[in-house]
Parts: sequence; structure tokens; C-alpha cells
Amino acid sequence: MAKKRRRGIYEIIIKPCLDVLLALLALALLWPLIVILAVIVRIRLGAPVIFKQERAGKNGKPFYLYKLRTMSDERDESGELLPDAQRLSGFGKMLRSTSLDELPSLWNVVCLKLSLVGPRPLYLKYVSRYSPEQARRLEVRPGVTGLAQVNGRNAISWEKRFEYDLQYVDNVSFLTDLKVILLTFVKVIRREGISSQTSVTMEEFMGSEEEPKNE
Repeated sequence: MAKKRRRGIYEIIIKPCLDVLLALLALALLWPLIVILAVIVRIRLGAPVIFKQERAGKNGKPFYLYKLRTMSDERDESGELLPDAQRLSGFGKMLRSTSLDELPSLWNVVCLKLSLVGPRPLYLKYVSRYSPEQARRLEVRPGVTGLAQVNGRNAISWEKRFEYDLQYVDNVSFLTDLKVILLTFVKVIRREGISSQTSVTMEEFMGSEEEPKNE
């Protein structure tokens, strides 16, 4: 049986309190920008302005992640949605590259569904595809940003991404969170790692190949 990870006072008490206070402060300061962006999204991309999607939270518990919409509902002749790359407009690309589409997720932080720093929340369908080691990323509350996001974001492999997630899980601390937040601002300004080599975001995670067993 795996040894249960010990959590310190920072992770249990201080971190959640800081998350809520900082998220409320950010919302109080940024609400005019959010309103302006929402109006532009409504004009250019239509409704709904807020895009919500079910993701896996701490311990795999589902929650709805909120973002500003970045894609249109353009469809082909048969009524099927066009590929993401074709529905992502220049304005949508700008929102993603600057991470402005993430601003509504601050409300997820206030509701303690997200943390400011932690492994990014992924689709629920991925949970069953995790290896036992990869599933450890669910031991902490997911984050708006994380170690993987400041070390390559969508431009790194899934395996490397999970390595950074687990590194964070094993080293939750105030200094780590502060470092990730500061590096996030740098990465956003430089607009690095927004897309993978073959997708406008990140390819679907299909599970990692098992290592060959010794006979």
C-alpha cells in the first residue's frame, strides 16, 4: 500500500486562504477588463460568452472550469463543428496567448475548486488513463498555472508534463508557488508554449505506454 503523503500547514491552511484572498483581489481589480473582453467576445464570437467545461478536480472530483470563449461555432455542410484550428479566430488566439481567457477561472479559485498554482485540471476522461503514479497529480487541488506551464506549457510531451506535476505535488510550498506565479507572468509576456507542434492546444492524452516487463 502506498504511503500517504504528508501535508504541511501551508498546504492545508495558508495556501487556500491566500488563493481566495488573491483571487478576490484580482477580480476586484480586473472586473472592468473582464467585462470589456466579454462584450468583445459576444460581438465577435457570439454566445455564450463564458465557456464552461467539466474537468477533474482534487481526488478526481468533477467541477466546471470557466473561461472566456475563444472559438466560434462554425460548422461544415453536414452540421459538424469545424476543426479547432479553423474555429480559433485571431482574437481567440490573442486571448489564449495572453491567458486573458483564463480570467473567469479566478471564480473557480474563490470557490476552492482551483488553486492559483497546481497541476492544470484535465478532462475527466483522462483520469482512467492515468498510471498509478500519474494519478498522484490528483492529490492536490488543480491550478490556474503550474510547474508544467512555466516549463513548456503545451509544447512539452505529456510524460514531461506529468513529471512536473508530480514534482509539484511532492514539493508544495510558498516559495514554489511564488516562483511559479512570477515565472507565469514572464511566460505570458513572452507568449511561449501556447501550442504543441501538431495542435492549437495540446494533443489528446491517450495514456502512457507501459514499460516492458522482464520475463
